[in-house]
Amino acid sequence: MLKNITQLSEFNKRLIMFLLDSLLVILILFFSFSFRLSTLFFLNDELIWLIFGAPIIAIPIFYFLGLYRIIIRYIGFKGLWSITKIVSLYSISWGLLVFLSGVEGVPRSVILINWFLAIFFIANSRMIGYWLLSKFVDQNLNIKNVVIYGSGSAGRQLSNALNESYEFNPVAFIDDKADMHNKSINGLKVISKDELQVFIKKNNVKEILLAIPSISRNQKRQIIDFLAPEPVVVRSLPSMSELTQGKVKIDDLLEINTQDLLGRDSVKPIINLLKIKITNKVILISGAGGSIGSELSRQILQLQPKKIILFDISESSLYHIHLELTNQAIKGVELLPILGSVKDQGRMENICKLYSVNTIYHTAAYKHVPLVEYNQSQGVMNNIIGTLAIAKAAIASKVDTFVLISTDKAVRPTNTMGATKRIAELVLQALSKKQNGTCFTMVRFGNVLDSSGSVIPLFKKQIKYGGPVTVTDINVVRYFMTIPESVELVIQAGAMGQGGDVFVLDMGEPVKIYDLAVKMIQLSGLQLKDKDNLEGDIEIIYTGLRPGEKLYEELLVGNKISNTENKLIMRAKEKMIDWEELSPVLEDLKNAAADNEHKKIRDLLKKLVPEFIPQSEIVDLVMKKKN
Repeated sequence: MLKNITQLSEFNKRLIMFLLDSLLVILILFFSFSFRLSTLFFLNDELIWLIFGAPIIAIPIFYFLGLYRIIIRYIGFKGLWSITKIVSLYSISWGLLVFLSGVEGVPRSVILINWFLAIFFIANSRMIGYWLLSKFVDQNLNIKNVVIYGSGSAGRQLSNALNESYEFNPVAFIDDKADMHNKSINGLKVISKDELQVFIKKNNVKEILLAIPSISRNQKRQIIDFLAPEPVVVRSLPSMSELTQGKVKIDDLLEINTQDLLGRDSVKPIINLLKIKITNKVILISGAGGSIGSELSRQILQLQPKKIILFDISESSLYHIHLELTNQAIKGVELLPILGSVKDQGRMENICKLYSVNTIYHTAAYKHVPLVEYNQSQGVMNNIIGTLAIAKAAIASKVDTFVLISTDKAVRPTNTMGATKRIAELVLQALSKKQNGTCFTMVRFGNVLDSSGSVIPLFKKQIKYGGPVTVTDINVVRYFMTIPESVELVIQAGAMGQGGDVFVLDMGEPVKIYDLAVKMIQLSGLQLKDKDNLEGDIEIIYTGLRPGEKLYEELLVGNKISNTENKLIMRAKEKMIDWEELSPVLEDLKNAAADNEHKKIRDLLKKLVPEFIPQSEIVDLVMKKKN
């Protein structure tokens, strides 16, 4: 029945309220007289019109002063104060009518009693309605009981904001401070972490909302580790400044992201290093539509360059990043979307000369390890020959700075992709030594969260569809960094380059992929299904290492490193090959790739990168099929 009432039209709802309030006003007057006379009150002819006529005074006052605009579901202290003022005006008006009418037999105290009782009963009728809606109707609307972690200012504001949500019903606060335990805030009890497990079961809590915007990411990770085993979804509240400014709606509560799981605190960038190679300069970004390239484009746009040349071979990717940046247009910054391949040296040279390019960020590469194993000739052409072509174009066009985005897989590679990226580094080191016009810099780092090919989007998708979650090996570990942070560090590293530098980003502690998968399952409000919990929701299965993969990655070829201005950026000193020795092997590689000579490609890669120890037999299988 209550649910049917909530589905009535606005007119019908108000009509019901008019009738209920009319009846309530009459009954309150009867009770006021009875209370004053200490006996059951019976009407006489002179008083009947004063009592039954009371709704004629009350309802217009209630209506025009906004009593029926107060939404019962979201009533609060301000709403109750408004009810008090509106009902007071009605009571005073009825009292004046009594005096002006000259009707005898109405004690003055009845007017005062009517005032108190009208406020009490009309306000409480709204509170009862609020209780009925929250107790019975909201359950049918799938409103979730939630606990707010943090009883500070952000938590209190969140509990108020949640009263306007059809999705969440706050039932308690949880706080680490012992002096807050068992206290009440906004009508909600503050519980300790020790009480949480029992409280979740008893109150059917579905989600826990973190309202602690001031803590560090490492502290947040510790809280997440504590909450992970509980069968609840954990969400994080956007900053209260975003909420109050209207940038984020309360229904946009964020699921815990992977950077919170890693617990890595970012370091403030050195502003001068961000600007020195970008502001008022012409920037070219190869692979601008990719994960790193697109984020580079976004951050560089904010640093006020003169022009940004978005260069990509993919029409679709280029279209989307150009459209996105155009919608964020900054006055004085020209955006140029250009299609092409970095392997086309002539085109690259023409573009650089035509637009007088100052800085190149070279992100274009084939990065997916198994795909490059299956297509190693294209990996060589794109990652090595493409880098050589755009580097030569930069020299010919007198480009000031050239920054290569490299990878940790280039260190003691076990796959073709890693070997090609290491040779790309060697190419730039050799060219840097050969000339002094263009400053070549390489920046090497590990996996970036939520990039194409990352395990994170894959895990999210697998969990969404009920599993299983696939992990290559229970012992596999990887370094992770967020895309925005890695790009911010790339820009700063590029500004510190002196020529031939290899910069390595501090990726923090390596992460065990299995542990990451388990936490993502648990924080989605689900349970891991394994031999110890056969009734769990999501199973993890092991698929084995993919072609060319290894259990762990490294960031340094040697151990000669030095610090830089930014503590998350290190300068590595590594062996190189002179151009005279490197050049003929590159020519052989180019020819072998053009002719799809897989064995020769493999031999040449090993010649240039002696530490390259292939883990995949794919190439041998391909060769056998060809023969």
